[in-house]
Amino acid sequence: QVQLVESGGGLVQPGGALRLSCAASGISFSMYTMGWYRQAPGKQRELVATITRTRNTDYADSVKGRFTISRDNANKMVYLQMNSLKPEDTAVYYCNRDLRPALPWGQGTQVTVSS
Repeated sequence: QVQLVESGGGLVQPGGALRLSCAASGISFSMYTMGWYRQAPGKQRELVATITRTRNTDYADSVKGRFTISRDNANKMVYLQMNSLKPEDTAVYYCNRDLRPALPWGQGTQVTVSS
């Protein structure tokens, strides 16, 4: 059974940092490009970062230079280091494979950036 579990979110001041973690199970993890997505209330889910099986990365323009995605294939983990956080980064963050169809979505982890 596929399971994706996100953690590490919280409340942080503008300019602060958080590290998100995604634990994957029930999938051939090392085969897939993985991504981090975010969704603000009332808005569409958007892709913010991807990392391939060979660790090539891509980022949305809005987070480039501030966020870093990484992966640990042995432990089936994906991480998102978020620095210089801005209020517009506020959202629920999810991980998934960057391949259709998406795997069942996890609960996500909430990131709130506010003074």
